[in-house]
Amino acid sequence: MQETELLKAMFKAAVAAAQPEKTIPDFLPKPPVGRTVVIGAGKASAEMARAFESYWPGPSGKLSGLVVTRYDYAVACKHIEIVEAAHPVPDQAGQTAARRILEIVQGLSKEDLVVCLISGGGSALLSLPIDGLTLDDKQQLNRALLKSGANIREMNCVRKHLSAIKGGQLAAACSPAKLVTLMISDVPDDDPDVIASGPTVPDPTTFADALDIIKKYNITEPSIAIQALEQGAIETPKPGDKCFDDTEATLIATPQMSLDAAASVAKAHGITPLILGDSIEGEASQVALVHAGIAKQVVRHQQPIKKPCVLLSGGETTVTVKGTGRGGRNAEFSLALSIALNELPGVHCLAADTDGIDGSEDNAGCIVTPTTLARAEKAGLKPIDYLINNDAYAFFDQLDDLLVTGPTLTNVNDFRAILIT
Repeated sequence: MQETELLKAMFKAAVAAAQPEKTIPDFLPKPPVGRTVVIGAGKASAEMARAFESYWPGPSGKLSGLVVTRYDYAVACKHIEIVEAAHPVPDQAGQTAARRILEIVQGLSKEDLVVCLISGGGSALLSLPIDGLTLDDKQQLNRALLKSGANIREMNCVRKHLSAIKGGQLAAACSPAKLVTLMISDVPDDDPDVIASGPTVPDPTTFADALDIIKKYNITEPSIAIQALEQGAIETPKPGDKCFDDTEATLIATPQMSLDAAASVAKAHGITPLILGDSIEGEASQVALVHAGIAKQVVRHQQPIKKPCVLLSGGETTVTVKGTGRGGRNAEFSLALSIALNELPGVHCLAADTDGIDGSEDNAGCIVTPTTLARAEKAGLKPIDYLINNDAYAFFDQLDDLLVTGPTLTNVNDFRAILIT
């Protein structure tokens, strides 16, 4: 099998390991005496809803609900309504869906069950500003955070404290019904309160934390949002709050599970896998330098592993946007890696987002080969100029090295595989 095909096979296995159809059945709660209401948000939430319906052992006549997913990620369900909305910047459809979800869980009893299906992307898709803020305010703040270089933990801390539904507030609305949350993790360390900004779990962060993050990245607009954080009128529910007494949250798919699946594919083809970590963070271009350094050590000194091997890693890098190009954190990682490797023989790489979308572009990620720079030079492309302008998408597009998969219907964050033969 050729190197690029093997890399794609590993990515395919990583995505397959996190498919709701495979993971949902093992975590179904016991049917209640009363109604079962399914709610949720995220890029995988619609597929999670479909899998839930398929395997639910309870009476379908008592099953209803609504989940919100990204545009083009909807699938057909019989009893659970699927709504599409915008990501990564929220829109009116997401705000309307969030308000409807709050209405759906009103008036439930202790005999009822709420199942919340949560996956990455839920923070933008489940957008309901606190009183005094508009959707436009939230959009403006989201764009600023996305460009700032803030990591997902920091971004979601701010989002929680300007939301009327995130940071445990949805759990409070579901009480006194039993609440079971099934989560697909797309965040480093798999923290439930960070995944989709934790709408159904306790929030350990505060308004003061959110304000510190705003100051750290010098975000000054919209001023009304900054003022709301300064005032900190109503704090989110904290650990120990009574609204969490009859709740449980379970991770049904994680980045590590996907890395293990990719490692199995490598072993089957006689390639030794080395998993560097499932929660690697940092500026994409700097993370690329570290990965390139390890690859060079393998090629030159057979350390820390002998070739043929594959270096696998997951997590979520960030990009501080200073240019005007089309990027994506995996594209930026790939471009910085190709520059750092400088056509190192025998090294191929695939870096992609397991949801099928690298940021806001139409590709999942990119492929890097030992000929990337030579082909770029022949095409008249200057890699460093594209990197400086955060225009990695355009760079790889012209080399026909974009990885385009379409929606994968799951999301366990970034996947990187560096194959060394």
